Amino acid sequence: MPVISHAMSVTSDTDAFSPFDDAWRQSAGAGLEPDALARIERAVAWAMPQFAGQRAATGEPLAHHAAGAACILAGLQTDTPTRIAALLAALPTDLSSPAPLRNDPIAAEFGPEVARLVQGARALLRLGMVARHASDSEADSGDQKEMQRKMLLAMAADLRIVLMRLASRLQTLRWHAESKTPCAPAFAQESLDLYAPLANRLGIWQVKWEMEDLAFRFLEPDRYKQIARLLEEKRVEREAFIADAIARLQAALAKAGIHAEVSGRPKHIYSIWNKMRLKGLEFSQLYDLRALRVIVDDVRDCFTALGMVHDMWIPMPDEFDDYISRPKPNGYRSLHTVVADDDGRPFEVQIRTRGMHQFAEYGMAAHWRYKEAGAKGGQVAASSEYDRQLSWMRQLLAWGTDIEAGGKKAAPTRSPRDERIYVLTPQARVIELPAGATPVDFAYHLHTDLGHRCRGARVDGQMVPLQTRLATGQTVEIIAAKSGGPSRDWLNPQLGFLASPRARAKVRMWFNAIELQQRITTGQALVEKELQRLGKTAVNLDQLAQNLGFARADDLYVAAAKDEFSLRQIDAVFQQPAPEAEPEAADLANAHSADSAARSGKSGVLVVGVDSLLTQLARCCRPAPPDEIAGFVTRGRGVSIHRIGCRSYQALAAREPERVIDVTWGHTTETFYPVDISVHAHDRSGLLRDLSEVFARQRLNVVGVNTQSRQSLAHMIFTVEVRGGESLGKALAALSEVPGVTSAVRH
Repeated sequence: MPVISHAMSVTSDTDAFSPFDDAWRQSAGAGLEPDALARIERAVAWAMPQFAGQRAATGEPLAHHAAGAACILAGLQTDTPTRIAALLAALPTDLSSPAPLRNDPIAAEFGPEVARLVQGARALLRLGMVARHASDSEADSGDQKEMQRKMLLAMAADLRIVLMRLASRLQTLRWHAESKTPCAPAFAQESLDLYAPLANRLGIWQVKWEMEDLAFRFLEPDRYKQIARLLEEKRVEREAFIADAIARLQAALAKAGIHAEVSGRPKHIYSIWNKMRLKGLEFSQLYDLRALRVIVDDVRDCFTALGMVHDMWIPMPDEFDDYISRPKPNGYRSLHTVVADDDGRPFEVQIRTRGMHQFAEYGMAAHWRYKEAGAKGGQVAASSEYDRQLSWMRQLLAWGTDIEAGGKKAAPTRSPRDERIYVLTPQARVIELPAGATPVDFAYHLHTDLGHRCRGARVDGQMVPLQTRLATGQTVEIIAAKSGGPSRDWLNPQLGFLASPRARAKVRMWFNAIELQQRITTGQALVEKELQRLGKTAVNLDQLAQNLGFARADDLYVAAAKDEFSLRQIDAVFQQPAPEAEPEAADLANAHSADSAARSGKSGVLVVGVDSLLTQLARCCRPAPPDEIAGFVTRGRGVSIHRIGCRSYQALAAREPERVIDVTWGHTTETFYPVDISVHAHDRSGLLRDLSEVFARQRLNVVGVNTQSRQSLAHMIFTVEVRGGESLGKALAALSEVPGVTSAVRH
């Protein structure tokens, strides 16, 4: 349906001739019963006074357009309501907003079915108008053209609406060619980019060919004429050749007892040019300007038919492909061969079974996938809902043709489910969303920050609630605050603000970030309060966090806020070891004659290449022989000795690698080293007593204990003095055997 001009012109004398003559009636009513013909006559009589003097924006008389579109649809063997709707959809109307079905005069006169078809056709026309006036450069991209095709299909819940739109576009192109009226390049390009591929995908070949040829003729007139001149035969002659070849091959196959369907078509001019352009071929190198397709019952008949084709015509060398024995990656199967007739004119023959043909036409190797994906055969599985919808529509077309011809094929049992919708931005960019999506989903699809700031929406210019479910074809505009975030209500599925999992995840991430920041603030206040209590306000918090086993201060704050870290451990970092009292007789067994490294300050560590450097064992990892160790030169406190795997050491070394120094264990046999042992256990009465007995049996001196208990689970860190790895290993093994202990490891 063409765009209607606001300033309608009056028909000239040549327009006074009605296009609805007897020849038109015969063409438009082909295949219909007398009562259906009467309905069409009534529609013509009702519409004629409204057509009088009216023209489309292209200049085509509306009556002429309606008549032509109805004839095209008759050629597609559509039903009576579709042909009537095509006549009435061309009536002048205001396309700025959809008309209500309740007060629609078409519904009152011709019933709701025809009225719905007319309204659907006008909705698609309105979509085309919006897209053509797009101001967003993205709307002209290849991806956006594809989205527009999807949107066009989704808007047309009834396949007949798509057919009406295609017929209307083809009729406008025909009128430009017949009247020699210049066609706008944008109009022709849109026909080539949007409508011809749609016809191709639906398998409506006759519409696709003619639309492509006409659009190419308007866009590239010189090239069109050049290819037309290169063709040695006119289209009629080429079609006659195909008809003769079909008759000869059909007769030969029947004589051999092979039941076969043979069809063929000549290549059209746009297809010839496109193949020359894409493959870099000269006209003389094209072998498939004319083609036959043979459909047989089984694989054996395929190869029998191939032999007969090669007997009847001369096979071309290197132009045979056996896709039955070696299917294409996408599963496509068929025999392709090129043969030449007695005059040396080449043509292509494809041979396949009905099952192969069904797969090629409706499966993932469908003709449109193969052609649009390129020479590799379209290695894309037709598994999406969109592909299933296309497949279903094409089968419906084939079923309709079969019924008209008296066939017995059953109709598809169900229509595809709508799982996606397609809406427009104010700049006419098409956005794909899940069914049930709201303006909030739309906002988050465009940009996360826009979703956070979304406060209202206009749909087709009208303010709507944010829970409004969007429908395909609507134009959505978001009203956003300058700053702010989402509402927690948006995450409540009962309130219906969000349908997209992607949008819902973005809202959750926003609230998680807010919650994390709140925990950091709370934890920081707790840590600073504890430091204030200890009189340690001038402290490097990142260094403190690393000494406590955290990568950074924020991690320490979060652990403190979540009560996963005891603030009492901060005190241990600053505590200096108290002077050791004289041991009692009962403690001598534990103390031995050697001294503790923590008490004596003798670490037993030698700095490689340097004598008499002050060394101290780092409290963050408490190294002990035979641990692999490394030194870090501190400011004013000598060399700090760490275990190689210590996170604090690794952070310090990464930040100031020039202060790392090689160290090794020296004389350590007479020295005890403090190490931390972490014990996790199910809390119970007497647990601490049993663990203490283990240390006593192992003759290990416990110099510190830190315990936490939550929800019947206990976590204890014991600081014990050991001479080396052997005594530590025995202690860990003994602790693991205590009832209730789930793990005992070096901290």
